[in-house]
Amino acid sequence: MSLRTGRTARAGQYAALLCYLVFLAFPFLWLISTAFKPARELGSLHPTWIPEDPTLGNFRQAFDEQPLLRAAANSLTAALCAALIAVVIATPMAYVMARHRGRLSTAATGWVVVSQAFPFVLVIIPLFLVLKYLHLINSLWGLVLVYVVWSLPFALWMLAGYVRAVPPELEEAAAVDGAGKARILVSVTVPLLAPGIVATALFAFITAWNEFFFALVLLKTPEKQTLPVVLTHFLGAEGVADLGPLAAAAFLATLPSLVLFAVIQKRITGGLTAGAVKH
Repeated sequence: MSLRTGRTARAGQYAALLCYLVFLAFPFLWLISTAFKPARELGSLHPTWIPEDPTLGNFRQAFDEQPLLRAAANSLTAALCAALIAVVIATPMAYVMARHRGRLSTAATGWVVVSQAFPFVLVIIPLFLVLKYLHLINSLWGLVLVYVVWSLPFALWMLAGYVRAVPPELEEAAAVDGAGKARILVSVTVPLLAPGIVATALFAFITAWNEFFFALVLLKTPEKQTLPVVLTHFLGAEGVADLGPLAAAAFLATLPSLVLFAVIQKRITGGLTAGAVKH
């Protein structure tokens, strides 16, 4: 009876996981299908999963109507810079949070938790005023600064967990050999944190790449706008979407995140496994 119950429970788990995967994959698969459908099929009363007459016209029209390459370059610049800066700042701070218990570490942990509860709308006005004072409105560097500040709390929390998984005995051995704190961090701890650093950088990159609200408010000229903002230009004056080109552009906008995740997924999996091992 127990064996049968165990098999039933496992089958139920697999069924629930399959339903969850279908739930996640449905929007993306429908987006791909829409991107390759001609206008005639998009207006059909009986939509189909697979385009009957697939076309690349939507992609050509998307590039003709909007500066997608320039917007993608802006998004890539902002996302890469934000990810690199966030990781560089978060790594030593996470080391201090994980290794040195005290009021400062407790306060930093509380800041990490509280900061995640703030909605974008609540901070946009003071943020706009600060960036205006710094002459960073309508600037990609101003946007990078916002992305770094916004992703830093979670990056700290994430990297601190990886630091705690590194055996302190390795750092103690390096200290006995005469290495200072900075040398221990750079030569001993950081190489062991590589999977965690990669995972954190991926999180910061994807967050910045997909972000829309801050980019919409802070970037005014079309030459500075990022890809998520440019995608809204496929909506007409009355809110009617140019569905085919919009789906094609949105599909292209999702590819960098998917490719990046596919390339480094082994490092992320390795890092998560390392964080679960008790030393």
